[in-house]
Amino acid sequence: MKYKINGIYYDVIIEKKNNKNTYIRVKDDFTIHVTTNYFTSKRSILTLLRNNHDSLITMIDEKLKQQEKENNFYYMGRKYDIIVVSTLKTIEFDENHVYVKSMDSLNRWYKKEMKNLFKEKIDYYYNQFEEDIPYPILKIRKMKTRWGVCNKRDDSITLNSNLMKYDVSALEYVVVHELSHFVHFDHSKQFWETVKKYYPNYKRSIALLKD
Repeated sequence: MKYKINGIYYDVIIEKKNNKNTYIRVKDDFTIHVTTNYFTSKRSILTLLRNNHDSLITMIDEKLKQQEKENNFYYMGRKYDIIVVSTLKTIEFDENHVYVKSMDSLNRWYKKEMKNLFKEKIDYYYNQFEEDIPYPILKIRKMKTRWGVCNKRDDSITLNSNLMKYDVSALEYVVVHELSHFVHFDHSKQFWETVKKYYPNYKRSIALLKD
């Protein structure tokens, strides 16, 4: 089954289960996955796709933005073209370019910069907290659905490596968000009051991470 959006035909994968509701998702390969119950007809699914046409456009646009971020070099919210110069000894930036000796040297620098920057932000905001919270162990990994994770069992905070691609305010917000979970391990009103206390402009950062 295929479905046409803005002149492009997308494959529709239908998965039938013993569930009451129907769910629509757009996968990384831009196939449209429909999970529904065994008795839903193809005609009903087509009607559902038409009724959710605008939502599908939004989901596809979000996937395109994610791929653009993945396939290009971003550093702190800015996109740079990579220029390899074999005689260089250090990483150099200008307004639109990053000059590197090799891709390996860029990757090593990027990982080191990430660890130093993430730790610097955790240290800074940890020292702002008036509440008694543990000093967190920093973990870094690439995550698909979360920007950060607070684990109270081992007093750790895991940060998404993709935060390096966004403006530094996004990283600062996520750090404050996860530190606030040591105070309130939920998303209650009190939790968001704690986030606002240490990062008043947090809503702007949330919007930035959704862009």
